[in-house]
Amino acid sequence: MTPQAAQAILDQHFAPWIRALQPEINQIGAEGATLSIPITADITRMGDIVSGQTLAALADTAMVFACIGHLDEMAPVSTVTLDTQFLRPATGDSIRALAEVTRAGRSMIFTRCTLIAEPSGKAVALATATFAR
Repeated sequence: MTPQAAQAILDQHFAPWIRALQPEINQIGAEGATLSIPITADITRMGDIVSGQTLAALADTAMVFACIGHLDEMAPVSTVTLDTQFLRPATGDSIRALAEVTRAGRSMIFTRCTLIAEPSGKAVALATATFAR
C-alpha cells in the first residue's frame, strides 16, 4: 500500500474531527505507519501545548494505519484498549507518530506508537493499543 492510497482511505472513511487534525500519512507498510499533524491553535491549550486528547487520537489513528499497512488492505479494526503515557509537553511545529504492529493474530492485533514533537525530535508520548479484527 502506498501513502497516497492510505491517505485516500483516511480522507474517505475517518470521522471529520480526525480529518480536522490534518493528518498526513508519510509512510505505510508491513512494518508500520508514520503520520504527522501540524500544531495549530485549534489543538493547543494554555501555553501552546498540544492537548492530550489530540495526542491520543493521533496515536490511535496511526496505530489503525499500522494495522492497515500490516494487512495490506483496508480492513475494519476496532480499538479494544488504548493506553497513553504523556512524557512531556508537546510543543513545536508538528507531531510525528511512529506506529508499529508488535503482534498480529487472527482476531487481535497489538500495536505501539511513539509521538515525537518536531523540530525538537523529542518523544512527547507513548501509546499501546489492541485492535479486534
